[in-house]
Amino acid sequence: MKHQRILVVGGGGFIGHYVVDRLVARGASVVVPTRRRDRIKSLIVLPTVEVIDADVHNPVALGRLMAGCDAVINLVGILHGNYPPGPSTSYGSKFMQAHVELARRIVAACERHGARRLLHVSALGADPKGPSMYLRSKGDGERAAQSSHQLETTVFRPSVVFGREDRFLNLFAHMARWLPLLAVGRPEARFQPVWVGDVASAIVNALDSAETYGRTYELCGPRTYTLRELVQFAARASGHPRPVVGLPDAAARFMAWVFEHMPGEPIMSRDNLDSLKVDSIASRQPYWPAPELGIRSTPLEPEAILYLAGLHPRTRFGGFRTRAGR
Repeated sequence: MKHQRILVVGGGGFIGHYVVDRLVARGASVVVPTRRRDRIKSLIVLPTVEVIDADVHNPVALGRLMAGCDAVINLVGILHGNYPPGPSTSYGSKFMQAHVELARRIVAACERHGARRLLHVSALGADPKGPSMYLRSKGDGERAAQSSHQLETTVFRPSVVFGREDRFLNLFAHMARWLPLLAVGRPEARFQPVWVGDVASAIVNALDSAETYGRTYELCGPRTYTLRELVQFAARASGHPRPVVGLPDAAARFMAWVFEHMPGEPIMSRDNLDSLKVDSIASRQPYWPAPELGIRSTPLEPEAILYLAGLHPRTRFGGFRTRAGR
């Protein structure tokens, strides 16, 4: 079955832009809900994309968005919640709303409006009994997404995602411009960074593939790095090599506490440190992408070197513009 009209929840985010681009290139009609239309102007100009002002956490609004859609892609995810979580859940109201309740509402809306295909993006290490609020809520979100026997659901578990607009490597590169050294907690935590283009392609390639129904896929890059190595790489690639100092747990938690009480989104939270207790790497090594996803495992280098150095020639929509002849 070829799915023609797709609701992309979280389509205005980092991964979402790449997913929408690839869907448009395939000629699909795409619905992208947003509460901040001014932030995704680049999507509005794409053909076959309909950007709608809506609150996806409102069941009535979500139902209206779902009308006429035959597939839904859920990309919503947040990194920071309430800390400590409070007595009602093991992960607090923010993670509950974004990762669990929204997944439940999407499943209910799919059942009610006849959309039978659901693709849900989780995270490596997601586990209802995991060490962090983030991982516990992601684990319960997976269960919610897979709870319906009426839907054909596929779950994706990416490691940390890198790309020109990422908030991971770019953060360390930015810090390296201003700080004489970089201090990090849990420096030996391991990751297998996956390129955002591979994540988006895997999702879009799986959309019409019956072979992917009911399955969960890990999405990783070809090489494992420690956090220390990734911070060193980001600093060096940006042209500002810096020594990286690993902090004892107590010092790292205090620094995270300070960040949590500063204005804006914290650079690092105590819950982020808890997530680092679980390595974000594939369960099977060496890692090879499932062939039905139709992707290659793109190395971190030289892809990230180019954009961290400000030399990257691509844009989010370079692929579409090339195919469109402009």
